[in-house]
Formats: sequence, structure tokens, C-alpha cells
Amino acid sequence: MERTYAIESLVKDTSLSPQERDIAARVRDGARITTDDALFLYAHGSLSYLGVLANYIREQKNGNNTYFNRNFHVEPTNVCVYSCAFCSYSRLIKQRADGWELTMDQIMDIIKKYDDQPVTEVHFTGGVLPQYDVGFYEELFRRIKAHRPELHIKALTPVEYHYIFKKAKLSYREGLERMRAAGVDSMPGGGAEIFDKDIRDKIAGGKCSTEQWLEIHEIWHELGMRSNATMLYGHIENYAHRVDHLDRLRRLQDKTGGFMTFIPLKFRNKNNQMSHVPEVSLIEDLRNYAVSRIFLDNFDHIKAYWPMIGRDVAQMSMAFGVDDIDGTIDDTTKIYSMAGAEEQNPAMTTREIVNLIRLGGRRPIERDTLYHVIKDYTDEVFPEDNQYRNYEIKIKP
Repeated sequence: MERTYAIESLVKDTSLSPQERDIAARVRDGARITTDDALFLYAHGSLSYLGVLANYIREQKNGNNTYFNRNFHVEPTNVCVYSCAFCSYSRLIKQRADGWELTMDQIMDIIKKYDDQPVTEVHFTGGVLPQYDVGFYEELFRRIKAHRPELHIKALTPVEYHYIFKKAKLSYREGLERMRAAGVDSMPGGGAEIFDKDIRDKIAGGKCSTEQWLEIHEIWHELGMRSNATMLYGHIENYAHRVDHLDRLRRLQDKTGGFMTFIPLKFRNKNNQMSHVPEVSLIEDLRNYAVSRIFLDNFDHIKAYWPMIGRDVAQMSMAFGVDDIDGTIDDTTKIYSMAGAEEQNPAMTTREIVNLIRLGGRRPIERDTLYHVIKDYTDEVFPEDNQYRNYEIKIKP
């Protein structure tokens, strides 16, 4: 009722422009906005206006739920054959003494470290190196499944798959079928960066192209598998580039329905070739979440990756279309911390992430990778937590 009243007030608000009222009416009615509308929202929509629209869609799709999972990351190497201008993480092969290259046994030791913990997902990503080839990953994923069959493997981006399949002289379909057979359960959304060719060439030249990134996801979806999608924003792109990126994702989702979640990734400017580019503001972060939620009507979920933007901003983002704040992480992930992300040692206990969601007035729902509900923590009482004993938490119905 509250969200319906809020959006109705926008539809009838004569202080708004006709285009603003028309967009609000279409959002209320579940109709799709156009790319021109999205560009207008980026350029002219007030934050309060965008928040009402995005929150309406968020609650229509997911109620008051905010999802998280118990996961950890494994990064086999930060040495890479590519040199992306925005990347603070990778080291070129000539700098490999400054990096790390884990063996298969070392990776398995990391996996086994979590044997007594109720994690449900391991997320693989990292640099691209010749020795991490199709055979290496097939054996690794099979060993993980043999050791812990129920652990969901979310592994490798199209950037990595493009390289290793080309090296093995495999088609994308052949390679992806082998990865699926070896135990990969879903694909993360990384490597998308920005789809516009000119911008992509400047910040990530040499990696797989936009068309190749989209093709790999499309084939993965055709195999009956699910994946996520990202967009790196807040660098040298403009609003038109963002809208183009979102539109290509929406069109592929119309075709396959295989994407689960869209994850905007904020450019961080520490220790990379683009350190001279200023980072965008918190206002721009929230604006981007909101427009993404409004435009991507065929995506079920919008995620704020809390280690990148910090806990406070992740909490605020739940009012701007975000219904997922990723997981407990509990790892040594360095991809964003090395670029100056808000969380330098990204780990939250389940209690911490539940309390963060509840303090934002939302219902904390633990999920697995495919968004099956594991547990509703709305009424969970943590014996060691005293901060809720002195006041009532208001959870929306």
C-alpha cells in the first residue's frame, strides 16, 4: 500500500514534467521504459524520484526481501596476460614476481579450509595465464566436486573462457559443455566492463570483445545454465554508454532468460593506470542502481557488491532498487581492495550481514546461488547480539 501510494503521487504530481509522470505511470503499470527514457532518468531524474520508482519495482519483484549467501572467493592468480587500464589487481607476466600463482593443491587447501563451515558457494575468478588451461580447470572442478559435491561452483568469466578455449582450439560450445561436465554450476558476471567498443578498447583492449562476452553467456544459457552480468561504471564512460550496455543485456535476457542478477561495479581509482580519473559520488552510485533497476525489467535481482562500496552504501542501496548485497565473502579477495574499495578485508559474519539488512528495514533471506531460500532470518535472535534489545526494528510487511 505504501509503495503504491508513493508511485501514484508521482503520476499525479503536476510539478513533475510530462515525461516524468509518463515514466512513473508506465512503471506503475509494469510497462517497459525505452532507452531514451533511461537516458532521461540518468540526466534529469531527481534521486528521490528515482528511488520511488526503483523501490516500487524492487518490492513488486521481491517484496521486502534482501538476499545474501554464504560464500568465499578463490583467486588462483593475479598474474595476467592482459593489462586493463582500470585494474589494480593484476600483474603482467614480466611482473610476476610481485604476484601469486596457486597450484591445484594450494587451491584445494583453500577449499578444505571451509569444510566445517556452512558455505554454499565458491566463486572463482582471477588473472589469465597459459598454465590455467582447460585441462587444469577440468581437473580442479572435478576434484572439488568429489571432495564436496554440494558446493556450488561459480567459475570464470567469458574473458577467461575465451582465452582458454581459443588456446585449446575449442569452440565456445564445446568448451562450455566440458566446463559444465566438470562441475561448473553457474557463471559470474565479470569481464563485461562497458560494451561500447571505443570505451572498451581504451580501458580493456585485447580482452574478449563485447560480442564474444555476450555470445559466451548466450551459449551458457542455451545449455540450461544461469549466469550474472556486470557493468563497470564511473570512469570515462557517459550516460549513453551505460544505457547502451543495459540495453544489450536486456535484449539478451529477452532472448534467453538466463541471467539471474545484474551487478553494477564502481570504478575505484587506486593503484591503476586510471588513477587520474576521479571516482563518482555516492549520489551517482545510488542513481545508477536505481536506473538499472528501472530499465532491466526482465532481471529478477539487482546486487550491490558491499566490499566495493562499503556496508553503509550497501544498506542505503536497498532503497534504490537493490535486493541483494552478495555474501559473507569471508575470503582474501583482493580484486577490489587493491583498487581502494571501501572494505580492505572483506568479510562479514552471518550475524553482521543479517543485522545490516535488518537495520535497513528489510527482511534478511539467506539464499543459495540460484536464489532458492535457505533461511529467513527476520525473527532470528543471535544470543551474542545485544543491540536489538532496547528498541523495536520495523520490518515492512
